[in-house]
Amino acid sequence: MFEIIRKNQRIMQLVLLVLILPSFVLIGVSGYSNYVSGDSDIVKVGDSAITAQEFDRARRMQLDDMQRSNPGGFDLAQADSPATRRLLLESLIDQRVQIDQATLARFNVSDTALRDAIATMPQFQENGVFSPALYNQVLASAGISVRDFEQSQRGQLALDLVLGPVGTTTAMLPSVMNQLEIALTEERGVRIRTFLARDFEDKVQVADADLQAWYDKNKASLELPEQVSAEYLLLNEAAASTDLAKPTDEQLKQYYEQNKARYVQPGRVNISHILVALPTGASQEQRETAQAKARELADKAQADKATFADLARSSSEDGGSARDGGELGWITKGSWPAVLENAVFSLNKGDVSGVIEGPNGFHIFKINDVQAEQGETFEQARAKVEAEVRKQLAAERFADMATKLTNLVYDNEENLQAAAAALGLTLHTVDGITRQGLTPASHIDSDKAAASSPDAAVLDDSRVRQALFNPTAMNSRKNAGVVEISPDTLIAVRVTDVQAAHVPALDKVRNQARENLVRERSRELAVQAGEHLLEQLKGGAAPEGFSKEFAVSRAVFPEMDEALLNKVLANPVDSLPAYVGAAQPQGFSVVQIVSHQPGKAGNPGLSLLTAQLNQALARSETQAVLQAMRENMHVQVLPEAEKELTASGDAE
Repeated sequence: MFEIIRKNQRIMQLVLLVLILPSFVLIGVSGYSNYVSGDSDIVKVGDSAITAQEFDRARRMQLDDMQRSNPGGFDLAQADSPATRRLLLESLIDQRVQIDQATLARFNVSDTALRDAIATMPQFQENGVFSPALYNQVLASAGISVRDFEQSQRGQLALDLVLGPVGTTTAMLPSVMNQLEIALTEERGVRIRTFLARDFEDKVQVADADLQAWYDKNKASLELPEQVSAEYLLLNEAAASTDLAKPTDEQLKQYYEQNKARYVQPGRVNISHILVALPTGASQEQRETAQAKARELADKAQADKATFADLARSSSEDGGSARDGGELGWITKGSWPAVLENAVFSLNKGDVSGVIEGPNGFHIFKINDVQAEQGETFEQARAKVEAEVRKQLAAERFADMATKLTNLVYDNEENLQAAAAALGLTLHTVDGITRQGLTPASHIDSDKAAASSPDAAVLDDSRVRQALFNPTAMNSRKNAGVVEISPDTLIAVRVTDVQAAHVPALDKVRNQARENLVRERSRELAVQAGEHLLEQLKGGAAPEGFSKEFAVSRAVFPEMDEALLNKVLANPVDSLPAYVGAAQPQGFSVVQIVSHQPGKAGNPGLSLLTAQLNQALARSETQAVLQAMRENMHVQVLPEAEKELTASGDAE
């Protein structure tokens, strides 16, 4: 069941659809409004309302979906920020507007259209064809009844009728596309010379007064966000292996024998056979006849072993192997019935057996090749065995310690010392953890920077930061809980101190300030040099140091940013060569315009652009219609909505 859900994750989104849409589409907006409306309305949409409870439910569902999609953790502060909540509220308003419109217009979907839509869903198809059995199986695995699912789909298809036709009937005019293609394919042949800021760095001199002035001017960019100091206990395989008792010889030998197949390849033989089959319930007379035939064949094969394959082809009643001269391939010891295995493993290479009775008749075997048991003895494999046993013991100990750690952390919520002492774990203290990450060690007054810790990757995990910046954990300074980073790594954390957002002293950011100042001044020198050359070239100076000529257009512009490209394409081409220049992030670029090639329509390479522009226009038109619907329905965001958008607290 869980495998079906894993392979059909989209069905989990359909679960949400089942829970939401029938409430609106099936019982009507008015009924729904009467059911949930009250003093907690936050948005009025026509005669209905979006309530605080409805918004909170949608918010929690959104966070749950993000958690499922990001098993490695995500930044809750960002995922549940006022901006994110505002986007969610806007989407709920848009949804309610469409539901109201669909209800007022009495949009409906036929049974045929519903069946056709469901049949096209990939999660219900096998080899590209709708499978009724898979349909029922997937829905049952997700806990959705067929009736509820089909009602939700009917509702969704009805909603699609509100704005769907707007997008499907929107397209760019051919005349507009032709003009656009001409503009996009117009080319300039250019040569370029760039003055890079890094080439001027050795000419920049920075005094202490310069650094102070830069620091005073740019304090806002240097501000460090709110950060916490924390203590933590890390439980992983290494911690669980500490002081682990050395496995005894008896444990090692027992493990070796139980897992011998990992160290030793059993003996095997390559064989061919001739079968004289016995029918089920054979009589004594049939048995004697078959046995006599088998003895005759065995005598012939033993008399001339080279004829074994020919005898098998002509006389063996095992159709599968007879055409291959009776070849069965390699048989590993321990894989056959004992009566047959004992017989074939007692023979040497090249031997032909006598008649051997098996479950399905009488056999004559020939041994084509023999491989003796191969691998490592216990002593040869001892080091590997010991490492694996220790790993197994550590895993068992880890599971036991994990349970105890969780209990101790919650039973002794004031600190982590009790858990550390009971489990023999080292209690660590670090500084400089922010909501967004770890503060660089050079920016904090501490020799315990989290960024320098061997466990920095764990401390920087978003789930750890989320636990530490929980308001309760920050205010109470009690244990913030145990976070599972991976199946074999747990961390228990507690906030010990909170430092408000602040600007570090100049001494702490001196190197950063110097690097920024040098970068700014070297770029200024590069720009000055570029502007000077541009002025000389326009005055008639000979161009030197430029690249080879290459073509640029609005569709293709290597080595050039948009601002410089616009200058190149806007420059008149009646008198060439011409020169333009512009400051770049890395310095200053001077461009020599050498040639001009007019654009043309009908370029096959721009077919994808047409589709993209049609999609963009469809989105724009759809949004415009939706906005008009919102205005027509007098959507009103009430003052209570702001409380929901800015309220603090984590979703449970």
